[in-house]
Amino acid sequence: MLEELQRRHYSQATTQRYLRFVERFAQHFHCSPDRLGRQHIGEYQAQLFTVQKLSPGTVTNHLCALRFFYIQTLKKPWSIADTPYPKKRHRLPTILSQEEVGQLIDAAPTDFYRTVLMTLYATGVRNAELTRLKISDVDSQRMVLHVQGGKGRQDRDVMLSPVLLEELRAHWRRLRKRSSVWLFPGNRWHSSDQPMDTKTPRHACQYAARRAGIKKKVYPHVLRHCFATHLLEAGADLHTIQILLGHHDLKETAIYLHLSQRHLHATASPLDSLLLKGRPLPEG
Repeated sequence: MLEELQRRHYSQATTQRYLRFVERFAQHFHCSPDRLGRQHIGEYQAQLFTVQKLSPGTVTNHLCALRFFYIQTLKKPWSIADTPYPKKRHRLPTILSQEEVGQLIDAAPTDFYRTVLMTLYATGVRNAELTRLKISDVDSQRMVLHVQGGKGRQDRDVMLSPVLLEELRAHWRRLRKRSSVWLFPGNRWHSSDQPMDTKTPRHACQYAARRAGIKKKVYPHVLRHCFATHLLEAGADLHTIQILLGHHDLKETAIYLHLSQRHLHATASPLDSLLLKGRPLPEG
């Protein structure tokens, strides 16, 4: 299975997750997975829901791993009808106003965290993409930031804000030991030869939100949502935002239409045109 995942260029994170899910499936029945069949998969799916209380999205991830294993590795048939994927609950993401984003950045407890938050918001990169940014990815001549090996192993360029460029230069001067590769080096003193891990941006969001008194749950992906929503509110078109975010399907980007104040307020509520007692006639 590992060879098949690598041959199809699945990311390392997805590969490890799929292998782990198949291993758990086998451990549950104390049996090699190639000796288990449709009935076992259905039983396991029910167990994930009723005993482990996993969300529909997590159960779907387990089923995707098993489906890949049976179809691609074992070359066995797989019936969606026999093991239907659970319906996901679609929730709109949390969005901060521009004022709240400013408060969040200003409340960062360290200069390093401040730079991390500014980069997340200014570029819309994913958390994992942020941690892998290299010094060579900062192109001040073209004023773009190169995002290499993003989701689906796709590269893309995003705008490099002059404000962010100035902040990144200040960040570079502040580092005690400058990495020859990584823009955001790891370890406590940010002096490692390895990049920072994905926990660091999460901590930056949590600590800053707490200090700013923001009650909403803030994590790195929230700033990605804010980047897209605020661009849309400023007049950017959906296709441009799709390219900047690295979305394969415009449907993924269209969710921001539901979050943009400009689009929400573009159409008046039908209540505004009703002739109600004690209410003045609507203008026009």
